[in-house]
Amino acid sequence: MTYFTAHTQLDELKQALENEPEAHLIICFCAQWCRTCQQYQKDFKALAKQWPDHFFIWIDVEELPELLGDEDVEDFPTLQIQTTKGTVFFGAMLPHSEHLDRLLRDFQHQDLPPVSTGPGDLRQLITTAT
Repeated sequence: MTYFTAHTQLDELKQALENEPEAHLIICFCAQWCRTCQQYQKDFKALAKQWPDHFFIWIDVEELPELLGDEDVEDFPTLQIQTTKGTVFFGAMLPHSEHLDRLLRDFQHQDLPPVSTGPGDLRQLITTAT
């Protein structure tokens, strides 16, 4: 499984992250009340099937605000991409799965340095979430 809804599958996510420490994390920060997020979730989940080596993680910022660290999310959806080097992308993105797919394809062919924005390492944030 490469798709996780963090607030309902936190234990499964923790286990998967332990078992696959090299997996790239594609994180979508959203809110349950956001209609745009509700519509995007289906596409985000479908995109996970196209990228089985990556973990696609849906985080409701009101259910698990501690997974945002000290960051604030002002626009939904806000995406974060983490590799073993750290966060390589953090920001709002139009809710079109083809935009994320294109970004992942571009990243696949580049060795990007980490950026200084975004929450910290999700693996570490999850260990302190419960």
